[in-house]
Amino acid sequence: MPILNKDMTLCISLSGRPSNLGTRFHNYLYDLLGLNYIYKAFSTDDIEGAIRGVRALGIRGCSVSMPFKEAVIPLVDEMEESAAAIESVNTIVNDGGRLSASNTDYEAVASLLRSHAVDPGLPVLVRGSGGMAKAVVAAFRGAGFDDLTVLARNATAGPALAAKYGYRWTAEDPAPGAQVLVNVTPLGMDGPQADVQSFSDAHLAAASVVFDVVAFPVETPLIRAGRTLDKQLITGAEVVALQAARQFERYTGVALTPELVAEASEFSRAQ
Repeated sequence: MPILNKDMTLCISLSGRPSNLGTRFHNYLYDLLGLNYIYKAFSTDDIEGAIRGVRALGIRGCSVSMPFKEAVIPLVDEMEESAAAIESVNTIVNDGGRLSASNTDYEAVASLLRSHAVDPGLPVLVRGSGGMAKAVVAAFRGAGFDDLTVLARNATAGPALAAKYGYRWTAEDPAPGAQVLVNVTPLGMDGPQADVQSFSDAHLAAASVVFDVVAFPVETPLIRAGRTLDKQLITGAEVVALQAARQFERYTGVALTPELVAEASEFSRAQ
């Protein structure tokens, strides 16, 4: 990494629970490719002030994670289609004080459904209705999945998300039978709910594909259980690597090869 200097370009992340994954991913590639950039993770209890800081200080890029994906919408100047369509932001780019927002989570999930060849004829159960869930559900609809249920306790966000894409909503665990299980909640994430398995053993036994968007740790209770049962797995590590790669390209203008993405992802987890 180059020595800090006045011409260095700063990129940041804003998250309720910051980790070093994005920081290590981006800084590894800046160093490898000789870019005069630096990336730093932050949390905040003043999201409006933080976004004003992005604009005022000329911070080039800002990754946005839970719980800020919807709160930043009124704070930016332009919503690209990927963010506007699902009303959820995970990437902000600052061009001379003008902030444009996009959603690379959607792009990452759509790409993973293709690369893992998940059959769009399979019934899907998605747990969650927040900003990331919007990206996930939209990606499933875009990939041609017709049979999907949103499982969410929020009696406003849950049915609204399901209805937007012509899906079902339930506030209670349905009977096992969904072939694709997707966790888009903090259950299993490092913290107070780290030991919680987001779907029951009965649901896991009936499924063929297990998808957990939680990125840290990689081996959530759900992924661990799915691996034991020899289920097809899609992990949050894959999501975060792909979405980070697309952010990197937006911030720097440098396209990444799959090999570079894999190398940076591996480095980001070697802690």
